Amino acid sequence: MFVKFKYRSQSVFVLVVLLVFVSACVQKTEKDLRFEITFPESVHPDSITGRVYVILAETKNREPRLQIHAYGVPFFGKDIDCLSPGASAVIDQRDFGYPLESLSHLPHGDYYVQGFVNVYTKFERSDGHVLWMHNDQWEGQRWNRSPGNLYSEVKKITIPPSRHNSIRLNCDQKIPPVQVPPDTKWVKRLKFQSKMLTEFWGKPVYLGATVLLPKGYDEHPDVHYPVNYIQGHFSLRPPHGFQAEEPHSDNRWAGWGHEFYKFWVSDDSPRMLLVTFQHPCPYYDDSYGVNSPNTGPYGDAIIQELIPMVEQNFRIIQKPYARILSGGSTGGWISLALQIFYPEFFGGTWSLCPDPVDFRYFQCINIYKDENAYTKRRGWIQVPTPSDRSLDGIVRLTSRQRNHMELAMGTRCRSGEQIDIFQAVFGPIGEDGYVKPLFDKRSGDIDPKVAQYWREHYDLRHYLERNWERMGQDLEGKIHIYVGDMDTYYLNNAVKLLERFLERTTDPYYNGVVEYGDGRPHCWGPDRKELLKSFQEHILNNAPDSGDVPWLY
Repeated sequence: MFVKFKYRSQSVFVLVVLLVFVSACVQKTEKDLRFEITFPESVHPDSITGRVYVILAETKNREPRLQIHAYGVPFFGKDIDCLSPGASAVIDQRDFGYPLESLSHLPHGDYYVQGFVNVYTKFERSDGHVLWMHNDQWEGQRWNRSPGNLYSEVKKITIPPSRHNSIRLNCDQKIPPVQVPPDTKWVKRLKFQSKMLTEFWGKPVYLGATVLLPKGYDEHPDVHYPVNYIQGHFSLRPPHGFQAEEPHSDNRWAGWGHEFYKFWVSDDSPRMLLVTFQHPCPYYDDSYGVNSPNTGPYGDAIIQELIPMVEQNFRIIQKPYARILSGGSTGGWISLALQIFYPEFFGGTWSLCPDPVDFRYFQCINIYKDENAYTKRRGWIQVPTPSDRSLDGIVRLTSRQRNHMELAMGTRCRSGEQIDIFQAVFGPIGEDGYVKPLFDKRSGDIDPKVAQYWREHYDLRHYLERNWERMGQDLEGKIHIYVGDMDTYYLNNAVKLLERFLERTTDPYYNGVVEYGDGRPHCWGPDRKELLKSFQEHILNNAPDSGDVPWLY
């Protein structure tokens, strides 16, 4: 009897201690630094599922929401589910942030602060999964600039040493719709709803193209031209920044675009159409141009919907030899992948600084052998895995830092950033319908089964090696790759592995180009004029009748 009574007394004592501890933690959280994010009915009458943020900056030269990037200001995020107008979403020390993981790490002092609401859309996909994602509004999947998203006015605050402060941020401002530039004599635009992608996502999905016409296009109405399909990030600007008007400021991009204009209208410029694509997806500003279980049939939509739309509306030679691909970085991977996956449709690719073409060097991660994406282990030694470097080789950012930035921007690969789109395009679907990730975003631990899925479907070197006997003849002379040997994101390492395979090819030999820029960073390669002249020479060499080329006028 005494023993039972003693045991019960001890249990009560432990319970009391736990209750006191939990109560103290709750009180500490309530008194600690916290932000209440709200929005009024006047700017959004319905409840919102999405993600809220608080962003803090030490300067007011730009809004805090526009100072977010890998080396930018602290911000903290939190998912919301059916948040009603007038209700509050609280961000406190328990919510994840970047570059500081918690508000508890934020030094006391003066800040300019801004609240933000990223509105998600419900997608009922054709595969039966229901997902909540940010729906692109033709801004290129940039949530901090996306039309319809909400933000607060910038407020100056002081965080005291005691950190006992509760700040309310009312997101009563709405980002307006994108203004698409008007067509001109030289630049034309297309935008249409994709049947394939709309069916997959269960919501309207749009594709687009921006077309730069050659000199003499209107004066020669019977002439058809070759085309350069330029791959890259979403942009509504003309190809190569083409700008007919002379810039009235020292803006280097405007000057760069005007210099290209002067070349384009000269007698030295090849006569062809230049076309950029717009194909943002719910995960990124660019779909990566291939079919994927997570993003949908973008590869087929580009080949069967987008390109036919362009070639029906403009006078383009609809033959493989006259379709040239090019692009850098993201566009470098896409231009190479389109040539590889559709080898008979295109006449050649010029791929500059392509994203990882061999996943033994997924930047600095060997996804097949490494156990963790954030650290390299050698015996007892463990070192951080780099992500970015400067030209002198010094690491600027680690893999952990880049991925933790993305995690603060969005869970379930919804950050709209680089590694998340890799995971979405290359990876399988998880049980919940979202991406099954290659590695855990918090810890970096790699899932070897997902790594094998990547290998079998999107490792370009592996795909070529496995299928060269079948497709090599359709790729002979078509592959041209350029990369700096000090690429900022270590992309040259994967290119070397791909080159090693290409140089071993026989029956046929690949007969292409792989070149490295000595000590050059991302994104090294031939300049615009050199590329265009290379395209013209390649087209003429592969045209079925080199004597019939009226587009050379």
